[in-house]
Amino acid sequence: MAVLGLGRSGLSASRALREGGAEPLCWDDSPEARARAEAEGFAVRDLARAGGFEGVRWLVVSPGIPHLYPAPNPVIAAAWEAGVPVDNDIGLFFRSFGSGDWAMFDQPPKVIAVTGSNGKSTTSALIHHILQSAGRDCQLAGNIGRGVLDIDPPADGGAVVLELSSYQTDLARALTPDVAVFTNLSPDHLDRHGGMGGYFAAKRRLFAEGGPDRCIVGVDEPEGRYLVNQLSEAPEDDRVIRVSSGRKLSGPGWDIFARKGFLTEWRKGRQMASIDLREVRGLPGAHNHQNACAAYAAARALGIAPRVIERALHSFEGLPHRSQIVAEAGGITYVNDSKATNVDAALKALQAFPRIRWVCGGLMKEGGLKALAPGFANVAKAYVIGREAAGFALGLADLEAEVCTDMGTAVRRAMSEAQPGEVVLLAPAAASFDQYDNFEKRGEDFAAHVRTALGLQTGL
Repeated sequence: MAVLGLGRSGLSASRALREGGAEPLCWDDSPEARARAEAEGFAVRDLARAGGFEGVRWLVVSPGIPHLYPAPNPVIAAAWEAGVPVDNDIGLFFRSFGSGDWAMFDQPPKVIAVTGSNGKSTTSALIHHILQSAGRDCQLAGNIGRGVLDIDPPADGGAVVLELSSYQTDLARALTPDVAVFTNLSPDHLDRHGGMGGYFAAKRRLFAEGGPDRCIVGVDEPEGRYLVNQLSEAPEDDRVIRVSSGRKLSGPGWDIFARKGFLTEWRKGRQMASIDLREVRGLPGAHNHQNACAAYAAARALGIAPRVIERALHSFEGLPHRSQIVAEAGGITYVNDSKATNVDAALKALQAFPRIRWVCGGLMKEGGLKALAPGFANVAKAYVIGREAAGFALGLADLEAEVCTDMGTAVRRAMSEAQPGEVVLLAPAAASFDQYDNFEKRGEDFAAHVRTALGLQTGL
């Protein structure tokens, strides 16, 4: 069993394969990664060379490695030529999930898989939090939490919540969740998927490949409405739960929507429950209300009562770098939304607060910044960071913008001009790689500058 890519998921897959009796053959372009694998006793082989796949039955690929667009990795192309099936750790997980012990369980464990463009991590973490609050044995894995092959064997009646990116759903040869969640869709990773159609197709595989028992689909974009239509057998088919933020849904099926700060559940033409989300501190803004609806739907699909879910929503503290309140002082709130790496996510953050001092900028993605315009009414001023800060500022139309370049300058300027009642918000609308290793490092830097200036502890 060959393994390509020796980061977290690759090493985890290698360990799991060895434990299961296979002989992993590992490869990574990085000498340091190969050295780490060898230190754990794994054999290393350059799989792209002639004869690299001799004796190999399967190739497991880490999610960051392109397998088709913009060009196939040479090792994957060699696997094709050798007739070796290509898979990833998610596919291995679904193929191997389950054991003989399950025959003694009263309730087989469930897998809830969450995908979409924005809100996957918050939705996944919130489902996990609700299930734990309800007393259910639950583990969080995939793109968040533990690697899928590192989790513990699930208990009787337990659950595994997986956050899955398009990179993971696109290649997995097995995708069989009990409950599948599609949050929303906006342009992202388009080079990796050959355009928007390929990107949506990668997400759609979660629903098309394994036939989940229950599908939860955000219908605020055409792709979501298309997916619902493909999955439903009739208008009253409540195996599909429609989710929306901002508009009322109606019909004979199962609908959950948030409007004017209230989450409402309708089923078979009747209102089943309503929750006031306005005071749920860990879920500010319409985008988080959409996440709440999706998580609520998943919990209801597993039989959790509405009041139990409501209590869990109020105790949810949110995730780092996703609408995370890092400090409050002098009537000013400081919010770290470093995960808003694309325009759609940043727009949702801008629409979540009424008056904003906006720290933004970084490595811009395709499509420009025009789609941010509906959120500009909430922005008092922008403070732009990044190596191309001047160019980014020019894309903000008539919005007052100050080129700051580095995070420290941007935070100091925003704090000096902020007034009581305002929010100093980091929502970059761009990738972090021009200045930081990842969005987490960027968010930590923002929080550290804020807390230093306020004389608070700098740790997240």
